[in-house]
Amino acid sequence: MRVGMLFTEAAITIPVILLISVGIFEFGRAYQTWQVITNAAREGARIAVLPNVAAGAPEARVRQYLQLGQLPQAGSAGVTLTAGSVDIGGAAAPTSVVTVTYPFNFVVLQPIARLVVSGSNLGAAVTLTARSEMRNEQQ
Repeated sequence: MRVGMLFTEAAITIPVILLISVGIFEFGRAYQTWQVITNAAREGARIAVLPNVAAGAPEARVRQYLQLGQLPQAGSAGVTLTAGSVDIGGAAAPTSVVTVTYPFNFVVLQPIARLVVSGSNLGAAVTLTARSEMRNEQQ
């Protein structure tokens, strides 16, 4: 009788523990990916604020950083460079804003979500976004 209870308890708790463990790993991967795209946006902004920067140089630096960060879909990341301004003591200073978007796919959780809830976009890629703004250097 006691052995049957142990198997029943194990059958209930092992899948829950595995799901929690996989969730920890998956969200850890997502956080690491977000850190890479945040640093890539920062690197792009560092290039964008330089005087006489070549056209496309910030975007190229962002893509290079994403590839060095070993992101599998670095080519499908979106890179946007816009101009902004910041108030410094009553005067406006020009800034460069680099925004990076990246489609992140959970390896285990998205297929499980598709099995549980079919017909929804619950298993679709999650778009991670990072933004960096830096004040332009003066010539």
